[in-house]
Amino acid sequence: MSKEESQLLTAFSNGDQRAFEKLFNEHYDATCRYVMRVIRDSDTTEEIVQSTFVNLWEKRELIRADISFKSYLFRSAYNTALNYIKHQKVVSNYVARKQEKIEVAQWDYVSHQPDFELQKKIADAISELPPQCQKVFRLSREEGLKYHEIADELGISKKTVEVHMGKALKMLRVRLKDYLMFFLPLVVFM
Repeated sequence: MSKEESQLLTAFSNGDQRAFEKLFNEHYDATCRYVMRVIRDSDTTEEIVQSTFVNLWEKRELIRADISFKSYLFRSAYNTALNYIKHQKVVSNYVARKQEKIEVAQWDYVSHQPDFELQKKIADAISELPPQCQKVFRLSREEGLKYHEIADELGISKKTVEVHMGKALKMLRVRLKDYLMFFLPLVVFM
């Protein structure tokens, strides 16, 4: 490293704006070419390089006069470019997941518009179950609990939970036999 470059870095780290401008003018184009190999988009490349220089200015006190400024600058720009790429992947994944959810919701709405009459009949049928069967059924289908969790919560055996669920499903099948084709998916996914 030359004495002139060392003095320039010392002035820069002490907040000399002319030293910063000189470093910027000397290294901007080469840094853009370097980042362009990673990003392959000229507008984004310029933003990254400018952001890198701004970050260097903000952290100028940390830059030592005995380092290779070009190496330090290139490493900083490269890391900023990698962070940009990672961020773009996160954004792309988020958008893709959001789009999938929208498509599923649209399909679900169009394909399975709620039949309020059927829902009312199901609710009525469930409310007519014996109290313990109703508790077990609701904990399983509405709360999503597993049989052993229901058994623990109600203080009964897992086998008793299975008996109550079997009884509840049998009673609901009989009560809703005219709607059985529609009822099965609701019982399974309730």
